[in-house]
Amino acid sequence: MDNLLIISSLTVLIMVSPFFSRLSGVSVAVVEIVLGSIAAFFGFLDSNDTLFNSIAKVGFLYLMFLAGLEVNLRDFATLKKPLWQRIALFFMVMYSLAMGLYITFELSPIYIIALPIVSVGMIITLIHEQSDRSEWLSFALTLGIVGELLSIFALTILSGFAQLGGFGFQFVETMLMLCLVLVIAWLFFRVTSVLMWWFPHLKKLIMPDVGAMDEDVRVSIALFFVLTSTMLYFGLELVLGAFMAGMFISNFFEHKTDLAAKLGSFGFGFLVPFFFIFVGSTLDLTLLTDLAVLRGALLIVLAMIALRIVASFVAFRKLFSPKERLLVALGESMPLTFLVAVATIGLRSELLSTHEYSSFILASMLEAVLVMVFIKLILGKKRTNHQKSL
Repeated sequence: MDNLLIISSLTVLIMVSPFFSRLSGVSVAVVEIVLGSIAAFFGFLDSNDTLFNSIAKVGFLYLMFLAGLEVNLRDFATLKKPLWQRIALFFMVMYSLAMGLYITFELSPIYIIALPIVSVGMIITLIHEQSDRSEWLSFALTLGIVGELLSIFALTILSGFAQLGGFGFQFVETMLMLCLVLVIAWLFFRVTSVLMWWFPHLKKLIMPDVGAMDEDVRVSIALFFVLTSTMLYFGLELVLGAFMAGMFISNFFEHKTDLAAKLGSFGFGFLVPFFFIFVGSTLDLTLLTDLAVLRGALLIVLAMIALRIVASFVAFRKLFSPKERLLVALGESMPLTFLVAVATIGLRSELLSTHEYSSFILASMLEAVLVMVFIKLILGKKRTNHQKSL
């Protein structure tokens, strides 16, 4: 497909998405997904185009970078043991239920990873659109970060299994490399923390309070590319590098209070929309007429949401009200990016049929659209009730 047509189409979609979002009251990310599907259906976009695919991957990685910016390790350090136990219980319940579904319905083993998978991409989008961050949303982000780290590890294992043809020597070597990288990253964080404590002026030397040449943005983007390239070199998930880059910036350059907003404006205004439009373009709208694919997608959506609702009501019954527990569960029910990744690996490794793959792709989009709409409706109802009380 002509690159000029793709670039022109993307430009138009990025410009009109906020307008349709305000008009419909639906999240701009959901609008971008829907518009991407429509544009692809009419031949304006092609998800197989190399340029489009590459830009979308960068957008996804940058979204994960922005997710890392939301991680404050000091906050995790202050979490008390009972809360960690409840978080662990949440994921234990989810994975146990997924295992139960796998055994009961004789599903592919990939469902054990796919059904409980978590990604904070859509949560970050929701936070970006909210004027204030409520307690449940802050906790959903914390829970999502833990879940995303687990999901990245699971994806790395699944990807290694698929690429290396099973649990052989190369697979073990890849897993050992992942552990080594994580240990090195932890040591790097510790050493940097000590250096910043002994020499606090280093922070402002690297990122001055007032920089006429935007040194803070330059350093952030450089670190983003360095760490993702490092993961590429070692054959690991690039998501991990992007996420770690964001964590490093947020934890060692906290004096740059406006940096997250600057990086976020660039991401949500430019790079991230490419990714959401690309996800929409991967869905063939003609699949909506295939009842088998549609039924499979709806069952996947129901199973994933049900897993999270049950786990949330079991693990957090003493922490939140029923409405907040429902919101936390819904917040974790939009893995979108990782679900697409799992489905792609499953198809490549022949763990999923073509119909199952299509169902997963459709389910990832339906979750992003339906769950975001449900959350908006609940929050809208909450605001309406609050206004009436006034």
